[in-house]
Amino acid sequence: MKVALYCRVSTNEQDTLAQRETLEKYAKAKGWEYQTFEETESSRKTRPIKQRVLTMLRTKEFDGVVIYRLDRWARSTVELLLEVKELIDKGIGFTSITDNLDFTTASGKLHFYIICAFAEFERSLISDRTKAALKAKKEAGIRLGRPPGSKDIKKRKKSGYFVREMRKREQAK
Repeated sequence: MKVALYCRVSTNEQDTLAQRETLEKYAKAKGWEYQTFEETESSRKTRPIKQRVLTMLRTKEFDGVVIYRLDRWARSTVELLLEVKELIDKGIGFTSITDNLDFTTASGKLHFYIICAFAEFERSLISDRTKAALKAKKEAGIRLGRPPGSKDIKKRKKSGYFVREMRKREQAK
C-alpha cells in the first residue's frame, strides 16, 4: 500500500519533526510505501501542500493518507467531514494516528459516521440558536443587517435585467 503522510504546523516557528517521525514509524511498522508532505506555514485559506496531496489522492497516486491528528488535516469540522467523506467514498484510506481512527475498516467507518451525525446535530443546534437570537433582536426593535453607510448613498442600477431577459427570449425564438 502506498500512502501520503501529511504533517502540518501553523507557523514557521513550529516544527513538524515529531509528527513526521511518528508518521514514518507508523508507516514502516505497517510495511507501507510512503511519501511525506510537510505544510510548514498555513492559514485557514492557504494550504498548498494539502491541496497537492488531495489532488494526488483523487488521481489515485496514493491508496491513502495518514495524519498525526485530525486537527492537523482540517481547520473546521465541516471541512474535515466533507473531505474525509469524499476520500472514503472513493475508496481512499484515511488514518489519524493520535485519534486512533482508521477509516479503512468497518468500525472506523462507523466511527466516522457517528462523528458526522454529532457534527450535523451541532450545526442544527447552532442554527436554531442563531434564528432564535435574530428573532428576539427583531422583536426588540433592533435593526439587523449592515448599518447604513456610504454604499447606500449611491443609487443601484435597477434597469437592464428585464430587457436582457426579453432579448434572450426573442433571440431563442
